[in-house]
Amino acid sequence: MARPGQNVLVVDDDASIRLLCRINLELEGWSVREASTLADARAQLADGEVSAVLLDAHVGTDSGVEFLQELHGEHPGTRVAMVTGAADLPEVEGVAVDAVIAKPFTLDELTSTVRTLVGGPRLESSPS
Repeated sequence: MARPGQNVLVVDDDASIRLLCRINLELEGWSVREASTLADARAQLADGEVSAVLLDAHVGTDSGVEFLQELHGEHPGTRVAMVTGAADLPEVEGVAVDAVIAKPFTLDELTSTVRTLVGGPRLESSPS
């Protein structure tokens, strides 16, 4: 179970993905916030402490990777998992990311990744 005060922000333009994440993470004891746009994500981050972010690689027409760089600058201690349907993420190379969750993902992958995010070390991606 999650410790009190652990907030997870789910940033995805797909409402069904946000709902799936919210329900399952709340069942595990996390407080979950949602953002359907990067502007919503910025507002959620400004509104309070977030322990982990699940960030879609493409939020509408916006780049989750560019937002990841912004997030590291504005909120350097925030742990981030990039969520993607792509087979690989060449655009993430060289950008610090804590985890990658490939779509479609299982509920076990989702919850175990969030557990890791709130207590594990950051991974540095390296160029191929």
